[in-house]
Amino acid sequence: MDLEVLKKKLSAFKGDGGRTRNVSDVLLLEILSAWEHFSGPARDFYKALGVSQKGISSMLGKAKRLKREGATMPFSEVKIDGISNIVDSNSVLCDIEVTDNNKVIRFRKVDLLIEYLKKVA
Repeated sequence: MDLEVLKKKLSAFKGDGGRTRNVSDVLLLEILSAWEHFSGPARDFYKALGVSQKGISSMLGKAKRLKREGATMPFSEVKIDGISNIVDSNSVLCDIEVTDNNKVIRFRKVDLLIEYLKKVA
């Protein structure tokens, strides 16, 4: 996720003194995900978010604890071009999850999974 978007989301949790407090669990997980994909120095990361070094370390610690306890980011459906969503009476209904680059892709029908695998290959 873009750091500017995260900064705007974090601004909703800033108090009168400018300190970030009571950040939601979902936002903590988004920050952790952004941190795991960030390739620059840590200073650039927390400065881009507008928080202090102690503030970001506290947030990352809470997010890691949440992740260890089994919390996950909310699922959002993504439409992929070229893959049809036509309901066919002959298709087999199931629930398949494929992990790809730390992303979980869910397929409700075997036909969609086969179509996706052909497109990726």
